[in-house]
Amino acid sequence: MATVCWPYFDPEYENFSYRINPPRVSVDNATCHDCTLIKVDSVNKPGILLEVVQILTDLDLIITKAYVSSDGGWFMDVFHVTDQQGKKITDSKTINFLEKALGPKGQSNEGAKNWPGKQVGVHSIGDHTAIELIGRDRPGLLSEIAAVIASLHINVVAAEVWTHNRRIACVLYVNDATSRSADAPNRLSFMEEQLNHILRGCEDDDKVARTSFSMGFTHMDRRLHQMLFADRDYECAVVTTDVSYPPSFRPQITIEHCKEKGYSVVNVRCKDRAKLMFDIVCTLTDMQYVVFHAKISSDAPYASQEYFIRHMDGCTLDTEGEKERVIKCIEAAIQRRVSEGVSLELCAKDRVGLLSEVTRILRENGLTVCRAGVSTVGEKAVNVFYVRDASGNPVDTKAIEAVRKEIGESMMINVKKIPGGKAKEPENHRGWAKTGFFFGNWLERFLN
Repeated sequence: MATVCWPYFDPEYENFSYRINPPRVSVDNATCHDCTLIKVDSVNKPGILLEVVQILTDLDLIITKAYVSSDGGWFMDVFHVTDQQGKKITDSKTINFLEKALGPKGQSNEGAKNWPGKQVGVHSIGDHTAIELIGRDRPGLLSEIAAVIASLHINVVAAEVWTHNRRIACVLYVNDATSRSADAPNRLSFMEEQLNHILRGCEDDDKVARTSFSMGFTHMDRRLHQMLFADRDYECAVVTTDVSYPPSFRPQITIEHCKEKGYSVVNVRCKDRAKLMFDIVCTLTDMQYVVFHAKISSDAPYASQEYFIRHMDGCTLDTEGEKERVIKCIEAAIQRRVSEGVSLELCAKDRVGLLSEVTRILRENGLTVCRAGVSTVGEKAVNVFYVRDASGNPVDTKAIEAVRKEIGESMMINVKKIPGGKAKEPENHRGWAKTGFFFGNWLERFLN
């Protein structure tokens, strides 16, 4: 019998174009007087825009303008960025990291994992277990979740919590008191049972809530968008007392058709904030749309973003149903991260049960958590909570003072009023620090 010989294909063939045309990255501080220009030229590939924007946002850089073009086989981007204080990027370590992460050596995630300044995103915490939770939100739910984890002598070393349209999504990194991953099968099984019971509440339907575990790394913000999108939070029609968007600041999203080039053009105009471009690009990617061109600009307090897109199969948005779905999903992506009212920033020595104690104090004083971020810096735990009262209304100052009194001197607490559309911005707030998990010199003074 004749032997059939199949032709040999080099497994690296798909990366051949990338190898002969590696990405070129330029960090330019000379062209503009008020911002740094980051230029990226590369062979085009699926998801490359999200990768670049994710790296910039993970470094807490503010994108004030951007021009994107990836029609054909080449990807060319120009980003105008500043730091949180609105200044150019002059730190040599940050510039070197950008050049490596966006350049030829940036294809592995090691650079991002080892970046020392990251507070959210891809965490390299050592041995840990990642817990993902999603369910129906209610006052005090985060406190109940933290209490279950603490009762098993498991420590939360990093977490991100979002709520939107009465749904809650959490990604938590945990380990036990000896800093080992909490991966014992019986332990995880019991924890899953307890967490699902809390998430379901009085509901018997298993689809109402989900708990999952993993041992790998995940990008928190990216994963939260995926979880809430899969949960269809954009379909929930809820009448709330939410004051995040006065009429003048509600997102204005339109979709038009560009007949000349065969694109659907998505126009977004809304209140500007940090990570806005990341949230929108994330959602378009999750919906399997490809961005061929984009123009981003900021004219405080508004942002204007324009995306020329097609579906991965090459189709445009031709029906009103498709357009309405994309508009709802983008609006949900914008709203998930929005938090107005009061933020509480707490710093204390890390220990098992700290998150449970803090959230219990908030709950007992009638405060509900809209969004939260937890990170660990050395032996210090840094927690940020965006809170309202149990009815979703702005927090009374008496409740804040009660929280201060109960916490006492065991933790350092910083209270910030996050201005809404009609509120006046306090004079001591500068840059973007008022709406993100950025602690600056405040944390450095505490750690020293």
